[in-house]
Amino acid sequence: MTTRPRLARRGTAFAAIAVAGALTLTACGSDDNDTADKPSANGTTGAGSSSAPAANLTCGSGTLAGAGSSAQKNAIDEWVKRYQQKCSGTTVDYQSSGSGAGRQSFFDKQIAFAGSDSALKEEEVAKGAAACGGTPAINLPMVTGPIAVAYNLPGVKDLVLDAKTIAGIFSGKITKWDAAEIKALNPSAQLPSSAIQTVHRSDKSGTTENFTKYLKAAAPADWTAEPSQDWPTQDGQSAKGSEGVATVVKGASGAIGYMEVSFAENNGLGIAAINTGASAPVKLTPEAAGKAVSAAKVEGQGNDLKLKLDYATKAEGAYPIILVTYEIVCEKGNAADKLPLVKSFLTYTASEEGQAILADNGYAPLPAEIATKVRTAVASLS
Repeated sequence: MTTRPRLARRGTAFAAIAVAGALTLTACGSDDNDTADKPSANGTTGAGSSSAPAANLTCGSGTLAGAGSSAQKNAIDEWVKRYQQKCSGTTVDYQSSGSGAGRQSFFDKQIAFAGSDSALKEEEVAKGAAACGGTPAINLPMVTGPIAVAYNLPGVKDLVLDAKTIAGIFSGKITKWDAAEIKALNPSAQLPSSAIQTVHRSDKSGTTENFTKYLKAAAPADWTAEPSQDWPTQDGQSAKGSEGVATVVKGASGAIGYMEVSFAENNGLGIAAINTGASAPVKLTPEAAGKAVSAAKVEGQGNDLKLKLDYATKAEGAYPIILVTYEIVCEKGNAADKLPLVKSFLTYTASEEGQAILADNGYAPLPAEIATKVRTAVASLS
């Protein structure tokens, strides 16, 4: 099994990316009424400041409920631990139920924020507004990271795949590990003749949607299904959440699945390098993921920060299979008793310190320009 030191080395490199453009932690309240008598993380009270350092984080109080993306689970777990240390007396309860389930819980007004590996769809915008008292729900990117194509194939290291071959494997057209398509990409590997066992998500999943967006963009002739949160075929086994997929792959020799990278690493799985058409196959590294993430463009309006990713990139050294996890929250119309805690917690997750925690746990930090916009949007929540 891969050990924590390996993940830490990768995290250290992510941290170097984070430092490049990070800003200081902003306080959560732009409205004096939200923060006037709330305790801060250094034990003082008083109104929030938009330029307060980490030690002066204005704490909320009570319990904050969230649910959704399992891809961000490891990040959320670390954020919650650190935030509750700074803000004793607060509880953040996040259930990694999957992106689709999280959005539905948000629409049903069961939670204050939903983690989702895809932004709200056009057909979901009205549902979001209804949950927010007629005002918009907004998409706040908070976690970025690569999706690993992870495999359990004893004796085979440094496997290389391309979009066409991955599409063939997951559509059930390529069924053996020694298939000609895989051999061509791995001429020196000792590939077994055993069957390939694919594993996909059983739940509605933003990770599935981003993975199928990659296949559709990079291999449109070989992957004809439209991108979807639901796995589009009946081939292979299924499991709930990234953690479930990783567990099944780990337990079955010859298995392959897609998952957020920290789950692959924590389970000691092999991770395929991707032949994108660049001069060399791209291994999944912090720098490679960062190159792809840094090219993301904001296509939302105002404080809605929906991003557009280039899944078909052939840029040298850019790893193309990436996702962005959004925290979906009401821009206005938040419950008065939850607003200070929502703003406080999201202020922390978007802060310099919060983003550095991502880097230490196998994710990529937000690009500096996008992080600045997220902090501004969080400060304006009401």
